[in-house]
Amino acid sequence: MAPGLGSALYLITQVFTKKDADIVQKEIIAVINPTKKIKDLEAKVAFADTFQSRVDLADAQLEIGDFDNAIINYKEALSGSHSKDYYATSQILIAYYQKEAYEDVIAMAQIIKDKADFETSKAQFLYGLSLSKVGKDEEAEAILKKIDKRYSHYEERRMLAQFYKDTNKTAEAKELLEELIAEGEYMTKTNKQLYKTTFSEIQKLHTELTA
Repeated sequence: MAPGLGSALYLITQVFTKKDADIVQKEIIAVINPTKKIKDLEAKVAFADTFQSRVDLADAQLEIGDFDNAIINYKEALSGSHSKDYYATSQILIAYYQKEAYEDVIAMAQIIKDKADFETSKAQFLYGLSLSKVGKDEEAEAILKKIDKRYSHYEERRMLAQFYKDTNKTAEAKELLEELIAEGEYMTKTNKQLYKTTFSEIQKLHTELTA
């Protein structure tokens, strides 16, 4: 038996409670066989077509890149008393961005942009990127800059630096990249590993701008 599998089985059988073990086993199955997870969630919707069952199914579809069906199910969930639900609406926005349907992203943002949760969220950032994609760079910059908080949002800030580069704001791009590189020096080993790819791209972009 593989050492990793043995350890996992030991945790399931000896450390976790039965309820915990059932949850872990379901997560393992979902990773190995995402199709089964989708079918199980579809069965839940067929049994009880509720807001949460639809959203859970749509979340799973979004996770595997089935954006069209995810959008359909999020929209099905947005009915009745849940018609203005922030979470489902923001998830539709994210799915549209993945489809490169930038005008649809912008339209969805209009529905939720006044919500407190929208501020400095992933959905807001994708809204900013979508504005740039349709040629509204000034509006895009105002939105994208909101995510620029020190010691956080590393990938988004890398993308903001790329935006500065693409819009010929080289000084701003360099300044942001140098901030990120400096912050990277103080990261824990765990975070350095977690954001390894992001900081590799940050270094690469900085090299391009300073060569």
